[in-house]
Amino acid sequence: MDRLLTAFGQSVRFRRYTTETRRNYATDISLLLTFLSSRGRDWRHAEPRDLEDYEHWRRFAETNSDRIGGAKWNRELAAITCLYIWARGEHVVRRNPVAMKQVVGRNGEVMTVAAGKAKDARRSNVHWLTPRTWRRWIDVGLRGHTRAGVPEPNWVGRLEDRNVAFVRLLNSSGLRRSEGGSLLTFEVPARRLEGGRYCRGKIAAKVTRSKKPRTFYVAADAIGDIESYVDSSRAWAVRRAQRKGFYEQLPGLRLVTEVTRRLNPVVRWRDRDGTAGECELNELSVADRMLLFTEGPRGPEPLWLWLNERGMPFQPHSWEGVFRAANDRCERVLTPPDRRGFDPHQVFAPYATPHSARHSFALYMLVVLNTLMDQKYGLSAEERRDFRQLYGDPWFMVQNLLGHASRETTVERYLAPVADLQLRSMLSGAAEPIAAPLPELDGVFARIARESVGIQDVEDRMEPAAGGDR
Repeated sequence: MDRLLTAFGQSVRFRRYTTETRRNYATDISLLLTFLSSRGRDWRHAEPRDLEDYEHWRRFAETNSDRIGGAKWNRELAAITCLYIWARGEHVVRRNPVAMKQVVGRNGEVMTVAAGKAKDARRSNVHWLTPRTWRRWIDVGLRGHTRAGVPEPNWVGRLEDRNVAFVRLLNSSGLRRSEGGSLLTFEVPARRLEGGRYCRGKIAAKVTRSKKPRTFYVAADAIGDIESYVDSSRAWAVRRAQRKGFYEQLPGLRLVTEVTRRLNPVVRWRDRDGTAGECELNELSVADRMLLFTEGPRGPEPLWLWLNERGMPFQPHSWEGVFRAANDRCERVLTPPDRRGFDPHQVFAPYATPHSARHSFALYMLVVLNTLMDQKYGLSAEERRDFRQLYGDPWFMVQNLLGHASRETTVERYLAPVADLQLRSMLSGAAEPIAAPLPELDGVFARIARESVGIQDVEDRMEPAAGGDR
């Protein structure tokens, strides 16, 4: 075992990263170590030429059948840079083999960054599914429906209600996988907006990427799916775990005694040995949340919302496996046998990831809010455009009144309490409550999908055939 690498893993610099980032960086660094070892080079003696050769192998070598793109290389380079900056600071290496350069940041600050970042990196692999395609993906991939739209005989879906509830949560709220996947039971939204079609909730700061708390909205029927899951398979898994004594064996279990009612709620608990502890809800990490339990009528019960079949917390990264299995099933059921493995644009079978739910939510809300604006104010598309040209963006008007050079300053520092005012007004103030997911807009989304790249939409060939099977 390399004790220096162990020390790096225990360093403050490395431990400040999120669990997922640490996992990714460890994998990336191990690949570099394997490459260096293959040419008899210790990582502490690596030269700039070694890293140049490594980048060529990872990205461009024709003999490498597993080449990566610019975005993946930039992540690997960030991991490698992190290692060598730490090693240089600890005098483990004489010099950093990663070529560095100075750049001016967005706010005028001078930063030192790796010079070898790829210029062809895409910011993200953005793709969308229309609402009716999500419905199809859920029915086939998670509920075991056949191409004819009926449950497959002898279908046994492992925690089907949990999986459907989670996907519908992400799809109707725009939460990230780690945000929705680390919810506690008392964080499930219960406050409905006027009209009752949407609920409003709060995401704690520590589990967000920005490390800032924020409000989110989710369809009320998605909350109904979560409540059904809590009352059925989740309750069964908890009782089973209690009977087997799983919770009693957990090290570090914290029995929550109170969650205070205040602007910044505090969670209070006692450990197994009776020691009291507390932490602001906003400061609880994903790992902290997995240890939180409450005392139920039959013993300890986890406050972590999503559980596996053993009644233990289902970790956020594990949802990737659920999506992968659903994608495989959609491909097997919906793709004609002669096209399996040859459907790169998901013409026959939709393909989804946790993050595509977030992308789809953004597209959905853009279309829906424009529709609701037309209904609320009675504006045609032309009238709405003229209104904005004449009076401008309300945010822009307030920015001018406050004399801010930056819109971001106005929004983030001065108007944060009303940042969601327009959204809340649109969702709760329609003359007729608007149901989610607005199936009457399927035609609008179909037209958008036809005219855009990357949007998956159900086509006629995917619709159930009369008397069809899979």
